[in-house]
Amino acid sequence: MCRFCNNRMHAPAELGSGSGKIIAAPASMPAGVGDPDRLTLIRGGAVLSMDSAVGNFSKGDVLIRGSRIVEVAASITAPEAAIIDASGMVIMPGFVDTHHHQFETALRSLLADAILINDGRPESAANYYEWMLQKFSVLYRPQDVYISELFGGLSQIDAGVTTVMDVSQIHHSPEHSDAAITALRDAGRRGVFGYFEGWGDAAKYPGDARRIKAEHFASDDQLLTMVMGGEIYLPFHEEAWALGRELGIPVALHVVGTFGMQAVFDQLAEAGRFGPDNIFIHMTGMSDMAWKRVADAGSHISLSVPIEMQMRHGNPPLQQALDLGLQPSLSTDVECTMTADMFTQMRSAITLQRMLANDKALRGEEYPRLLSAIDVIRFATIEGARGLKLDHKTGTLTPGKEADIILLDANAINVAPLNHVPGAVVTLMERSNVSTVLCAGKIRKWQGTLLGHDIARLRSELEASRDFLLDAAGIKPDLF
Repeated sequence: MCRFCNNRMHAPAELGSGSGKIIAAPASMPAGVGDPDRLTLIRGGAVLSMDSAVGNFSKGDVLIRGSRIVEVAASITAPEAAIIDASGMVIMPGFVDTHHHQFETALRSLLADAILINDGRPESAANYYEWMLQKFSVLYRPQDVYISELFGGLSQIDAGVTTVMDVSQIHHSPEHSDAAITALRDAGRRGVFGYFEGWGDAAKYPGDARRIKAEHFASDDQLLTMVMGGEIYLPFHEEAWALGRELGIPVALHVVGTFGMQAVFDQLAEAGRFGPDNIFIHMTGMSDMAWKRVADAGSHISLSVPIEMQMRHGNPPLQQALDLGLQPSLSTDVECTMTADMFTQMRSAITLQRMLANDKALRGEEYPRLLSAIDVIRFATIEGARGLKLDHKTGTLTPGKEADIILLDANAINVAPLNHVPGAVVTLMERSNVSTVLCAGKIRKWQGTLLGHDIARLRSELEASRDFLLDAAGIKPDLF
């Protein structure tokens, strides 16, 4: 039973748990997949492993035992294994989203035309800073956090995103924090809980990080891990950074020139504060000196290219990162403005970089190497795993790693005939091509259907949460 709304429909995503209209295992789905010692053979698909040592196979198999990958090869014999027929499919690692504000799911598309901050023009009156951060976020109850987090997580599983860093800037109380963590766990995929700020008298950030780490993340051998939010626009960011490093977890923060962060970021750079445990999100508008210090420190860069272009964060610094030898990850950011699927992210990144490089070429100037489809798939998988310190568990189809695997339908009308696997994934596919999703060996989506939850009921509860938030904010619903 969900402790936040007394609803038995919110049982953890194990097939058959809870009661009511839970989507049960279809008859076509093999039994016991993901159970300890159970062998499962994903057979006969085009294997894109994202591991050069493993290689790729135009037709290949992936063998799983329990939650882990055992073997990847052109042909595997395992007569005792359960069989998943992957004919006509691309078999590849699940996508890794390194920055997603899942608590905003109830307010999807509400700020589709918004920019970050009010620039004084009439069309910017409904802007992200004033509406989302000042008007709406302070109104969230724990149950609002839970349903948005859960529904957003299930939606991303549906889109093939098997790992997320949830940047939940909604920690108004320990109960809000626990609601976010419970929802991440109930979704059933790999999640990195980003403990960022909250507001109000009951907020315990950043000090509650010690309790959260001890209660929820004492073991690293689980689907959920933790990141410390260390926003440099907060007066106590130094305390948050120190606490994250005391707990031995990465420290993540938004770095956005629009908010005037360059001076503080420069100070941190000059003081040698950056490290390989830092995740810098956006990195727009920062000095060349700071960029050099970021690269020298081995810090990670997470880019949200379509959001950065849409909301006036500044030009996405993709080429700047590449020129310094940094391999960024991709992240979806906010669904109040843009969809949270990685196909959108990959296409935005590759078209932006090639547009800028091609423009230089047409002007007769020196231009950088054009990104390829495999480059942006790498950003969306293994580079994200590296950034979240999870590359020992996920990001590639490598024996010994956990089985975070997606099967993409290459026989679908928008893809067939299959001529080039990376090209098809990046330039042709979208979330409807995500057929089957495994998270740590467990099937979470099977042949187009999400499993383990009553989506219709959850949608109704999400709508009720949306209605509460709009009413509490004094915003009259207007669909147009």
